[in-house]
Amino acid sequence: MQRKLKPIVISCVLIACVTAVLGMTVLADTSTKSPATTVATIDPKPESKIALYESLRLDTLSLSKEAFLYAMQGYKSLQEKGELGNDKILTIADFSLPSSKKRLFIIDMETGKLLYNTFVSHGRNSGTDMATNFSNRMESHQSSLGFYVTRTTYSGRNGYSLKLDGMEAGINDNALARAIVVHGSNYVNEKMINAKGYIGRSYGCPAVPSKLAKVIINTIRNGSCLFIYGNDTHYLGMSKMLSQPQPTLMDTMLADTMG
Repeated sequence: MQRKLKPIVISCVLIACVTAVLGMTVLADTSTKSPATTVATIDPKPESKIALYESLRLDTLSLSKEAFLYAMQGYKSLQEKGELGNDKILTIADFSLPSSKKRLFIIDMETGKLLYNTFVSHGRNSGTDMATNFSNRMESHQSSLGFYVTRTTYSGRNGYSLKLDGMEAGINDNALARAIVVHGSNYVNEKMINAKGYIGRSYGCPAVPSKLAKVIINTIRNGSCLFIYGNDTHYLGMSKMLSQPQPTLMDTMLADTMG
């Protein structure tokens, strides 16, 4: 009887060992997945910003990485403060690019898709092709840099328009008083570029092509973030929304180390 029981005992021991090993494997998988799930809910991380920028191939569309990373920083700040009624959308106007470039980028932050990339005007006193001068003053006819929250729509002398609320004191907080709005204009088109080398200019409004005005306004209205960026050291030094350590160096270094 002892000889017959020995194989049975050995089999039981083997089964117990296999079960223990499998149990350890399951626990190991769970322990490695748990932190990943937690990290994924913290957004945006530097690596996720870079990933979105690269997945949309925004560099091929000439949107600077600096403009994008600053936009993400301000967007997150406004989101955390509860300022955004429509946090699905992030709009970036990169005025470090000439007006002959499609420098307006509208991104769906939920799907990670680029919805629109088109032309956008700057103020007539900000420059001709390049916007180099910016102001928050009344009647300056210059663009104001910084972060805005879109408000309600209305029909005015420029047709269907969207009010913009400047969120940075001393930088763009006169936007509502100056009637700085998103509207369509027939001077924002490629024919103008072909004729003069640049699109027409506004009194400070970020005007868009007439044929796209309605769909763009309806996409970004009611509380989304609009960031107007310019390669302007005065703004970058004055903005409290960008007073934290600049994201570009840190994120670029991280991206390099990730290969």
